[in-house]
Amino acid sequence: MDRQASARIDLECMLLDETKQPRGLPLPLLEGITRSFSDDNEIGRGGFAVVYKGILDNGMVAVKKLSNTYLYENKFQTEIQCLTKVKHRNVVRFLGYCCDTQGKVATHEGNFVMADIQERLLCFEFLPKGDLSNYISGLHSRY
Repeated sequence: MDRQASARIDLECMLLDETKQPRGLPLPLLEGITRSFSDDNEIGRGGFAVVYKGILDNGMVAVKKLSNTYLYENKFQTEIQCLTKVKHRNVVRFLGYCCDTQGKVATHEGNFVMADIQERLLCFEFLPKGDLSNYISGLHSRY
């Protein structure tokens, strides 16, 4: 079994077993379950990230793809440390993360250069009721 298939099974098991700890997830897995971060799978957007629905055999996850990651590497690491420690019924469960860096050859001012392309992603349990602000607004309007 290859690494991606094994990671997919682990992620599916995490959905069923709340005692499982968050872990590193390979980029190809997250690309696969979000259909290559398809616009059709986009469920939210903010100033620093886009959130996509990831579809597994036994459920769904939310995959947060961060932008401008090279500016916020320390914050990303701190966020993983904090999310790994948080376990509460009122907090969305953190399932894993991806820290992928690929070298890419590009041309800059007529010279070939090697550029690092960083991908930083966070994976959470998917909650089907939409984003919190809309949910709160919907509740608020009933009273």
